[in-house]
Amino acid sequence: MAGKRTYGEACGIPRALDRVGERWALMIVRELLLGPKRFTDLRTGLPNVSPDVLAQRLRELDESGVVQRRKLPPPAASQVYELTEWGFELEPVVLALGRWGARAPEPPDNAGMSFDAHILSLMTLFDPELAEGFDASLELRLEEHRFRAEVADGELEVVRGDAIAPDVTIETGPGTLIALVHGHRQLAEALSAGDIEIAGDEQVAERFLGLFPLPEPAMSAA
Repeated sequence: MAGKRTYGEACGIPRALDRVGERWALMIVRELLLGPKRFTDLRTGLPNVSPDVLAQRLRELDESGVVQRRKLPPPAASQVYELTEWGFELEPVVLALGRWGARAPEPPDNAGMSFDAHILSLMTLFDPELAEGFDASLELRLEEHRFRAEVADGELEVVRGDAIAPDVTIETGPGTLIALVHGHRQLAEALSAGDIEIAGDEQVAERFLGLFPLPEPAMSAA
């Protein structure tokens, strides 16, 4: 870390910020929480960062032990970036930051977010109390992507891949999914419009979509 700006303190908070406090660093961590990505994939998820800045942040995160590079075996033979074991320990930090930020004023109408951010928002806003007594396995088919979602004992796990014998399969776009879980659209209306398809127990799907309420805005953000 020679030559980098540092807070120069022994406290764990500034030592963490020395490693992930630069602009775009935590956004890169967010984009890697669901698995390895190529440089071009990161550029797709973070379109507002320049290639030079992205490359610099990746080098810094690599040097800090947060991210590592790996070459995929043939026939892919491409280089990917992934979180180290220590880097993955940032997951609860990133999700907690997301919950805190969700209480800020509404973003601009034209503000978007990456594909992975749509999935991570489920983990961010999941309410264990609403999931009490509800255990279910679901497969989320979002465009060409597949995710397995498991709700059990008041906890949610979402990972890439197909679900084995899910209770229900939900096929839709990420934007429709977020509109439904945020209450901006009703399930019956989305079904009628053909924007979502459900195979299996529709009541399980409806219960699942209701587990992610938006938090109340912070008083200081009013």
